Amino acid sequence: MSKAMTMEDAVSTMNATQKTISKPVLRLDDVRKSFGSTQVLRGISFEIQPHEVVALLGPSGSGKSTLMKCVNLLEQVDDGQIWLGDTDITDPRANQDQIRSRIGVVFQQFNLFPHMSVLKNVTLAAIKVHHWDKDRAYTRALELLDRIGMRNKADAYPDQLSGGQQQRVAIARALMTDPELLLLDEITSALDPMLVGEVLNMVAELKSQGTTILMATHEMSFAHEAADRIVLLRGGVIAENGTPREVMDESEDPQTREFFAHFRH
Repeated sequence: MSKAMTMEDAVSTMNATQKTISKPVLRLDDVRKSFGSTQVLRGISFEIQPHEVVALLGPSGSGKSTLMKCVNLLEQVDDGQIWLGDTDITDPRANQDQIRSRIGVVFQQFNLFPHMSVLKNVTLAAIKVHHWDKDRAYTRALELLDRIGMRNKADAYPDQLSGGQQQRVAIARALMTDPELLLLDEITSALDPMLVGEVLNMVAELKSQGTTILMATHEMSFAHEAADRIVLLRGGVIAENGTPREVMDESEDPQTREFFAHFRH
C-alpha cells in the first residue's frame, strides 16, 4: 500500500540522488610507478569526493610521497590514470599549467622567497603563471591573509615570521586560485612541535569550510579527528581504505594494528 512521502523520505531521496550525481574531485585508476627496477606504486585506485578530507598514511617507503608527486604532476605515472574531475591529468596532451591552477599544493618546506614580502609571495604565481592582473591578485591575497589571521603581516618578510606563520602563508598561496583540490604533503614535519597546533587548526578550519583535501601526514591523532577517510599504503599498494575508526581502531589486519600501535601511548 502506497503512502505519501514524508519530509524525511524526501530528504533521504535527495541525498541519495546528490551522491549519485556528484563526481569525484580526484580519481586514481590502477596507478603504477617504478624507479629503475623498484616498483613504488603497484596499482593504486581510490576516489576523493567533493568536500572530503582523505588522509594518506603509511610507513616510510610505502609510496606516499611518490603518490603525492604523481597527483601534483612532479612525477609521471608509468601506467594507470589520474582524473581531476573530467580531466585525465596523466594524458601528455593535458594543459599542465591549467591543471596546476586547479590543484593547490603545500609542501613540507615552506618554499617562500626570502627577498619578497608575504603579499608578493602569495600573489607571485597567480600573476606570473596564471596571468591575473595585480589588483585582482592583491585583493584575493589580502582576503586570504585576513582569513588566516595574517593580514597584519602582508608587508613582512619570511625571516620575520615563525615557522607556523610561514606555513600558513604557504597554505594561503595554495588557495589563491580557489583550487578544486588541496594537497598537503607532511606540512607539519619541518615545524617545531610547539607550532604544529596552529597549522593543524587551520587545516581543521579549511575542512569545516568544505575544502577537498588529500593530506599525507604523520600526525595520527589529527588524521583520526579530521579525516573523513584513511587510505593506508603498505609496500606500494592500498592496505586499508575506510573511516578513521574502521582503519585505525577496528582493523583486524595484524600489520595495520602493529603500525598504529607505534603511535599510541
